[in-house]
Amino acid sequence: MTTIDRKKLEKLQEREAKRFVAEHPQSAALYARAQDSLLGGVPMNWMKKWAGAFPIFVKHAKGAHFSDVDGCEYVDLCLGDTGAMTGHSPDVVVEAVAKRARDGITLMLPTEDALYVGEDLKKRFGLPYWQFTLTATDANRFSIRIAREITQRPKILVFHHCYHGTVDETFAGLQDGIVGPRRGNIGPPVNPAETTRVVEFNDLTALEDALKRHDVACILAEPAMTNVGIILPDKDYWKHARELARRYGALFIADETHTICAGPGGCTAEWKLDPDMLVIGKAIGSGIPGAAYGCTEEVAQRIAARIHLEDCDVGGIGGTLAGNALSLAAMRATLEQVLTAKNFEKMIALAVRFNDGVSAEIKKHGLPWNVQRLGCRAEYTFREKPPRTGVESAAASDFELERFLHLYALNRGVLLTPFHNMALMCPDTTAADVDQHTKIFAEAAGELAKG
Repeated sequence: MTTIDRKKLEKLQEREAKRFVAEHPQSAALYARAQDSLLGGVPMNWMKKWAGAFPIFVKHAKGAHFSDVDGCEYVDLCLGDTGAMTGHSPDVVVEAVAKRARDGITLMLPTEDALYVGEDLKKRFGLPYWQFTLTATDANRFSIRIAREITQRPKILVFHHCYHGTVDETFAGLQDGIVGPRRGNIGPPVNPAETTRVVEFNDLTALEDALKRHDVACILAEPAMTNVGIILPDKDYWKHARELARRYGALFIADETHTICAGPGGCTAEWKLDPDMLVIGKAIGSGIPGAAYGCTEEVAQRIAARIHLEDCDVGGIGGTLAGNALSLAAMRATLEQVLTAKNFEKMIALAVRFNDGVSAEIKKHGLPWNVQRLGCRAEYTFREKPPRTGVESAAASDFELERFLHLYALNRGVLLTPFHNMALMCPDTTAADVDQHTKIFAEAAGELAKG
């Protein structure tokens, strides 16, 4: 296997960094200007993590492509880290949003679009009852609150190196087997050991040991982990995990926000999962803020028995703009005409093409890396075998190598997700777009592997 020469990597990174700065003077100027009004010079702190010296400023985006203020054109394989998995500004969604904006944006009252979306989600995921939020973070937070209320249990359970948005309880990890705040957790309100149990993904023994204490209200999980590389469940893992949840009285909340990439009904439909609650956000509104959480008949009855009308506006579930008319119009158009079975068939085929192309180059250059795919999402990690747990995947991370590959691709017109090596296909992605990345990846691998 090829070993990466770190001094060579450093020199290649320096070369790419200089090229990036030279080719993006307008973005550099805007970033300098932003220092006077934006904290850290960016609208959101994670925007500083892009591989260049500063984030590029976008001018126009449509479908699977965008351009920046310096006139550079890009194939977008990041797609807003799933938020734009529909492609940028699908015409049908733009038209629906424009019409709804003229007819009223937010009212604190329902529109007929809400019924369509609820009925569509019911068909896709099999859960009968739905409510809406602005983000998947909120949907996860509200689902956790509901689980705690109806089980009267204090703790939740998550998997090591998971990510479920900015939910306080989920920023927990394991250090020598002890639960504590994850690295980088900003101002945790309490030690998450007070609220959370953490186990490794695919470890049924650890899961049962955690549930045996009868204090876990819910298991909050992505059906396949996606934020620390793609980690697929072992065969029959969820069948057995579901049985354990039922045996010990914990609810199973499936967070399909990223794993909707598996198909029109996410992993829940593809793998015939049976969650008590389900959360989905990001792509559901084609980039217009909106998310949803659904529940079974049993959970709905248990909620109704404990939440009283007089208190329903002050219980920690809701938001003035949640379920607004604009979001629901965007969701309806997206579900009806964009996130369709036909589009998923095309998107998944392109992800297979991406996966095969990258795999061939990894093998050709003797690199100890692998590629995993989930539906229309693919990702390479810096270990020879696909990881089974979060700790295995995290141990294979290489921040310097990752930044080099991202910057190398960006300098040649392809955008990857900044937090990991994820590529996502949308209905407008083409085989040529995928092949462009494969060609660039081959060139980068060749430079790294060259003696």
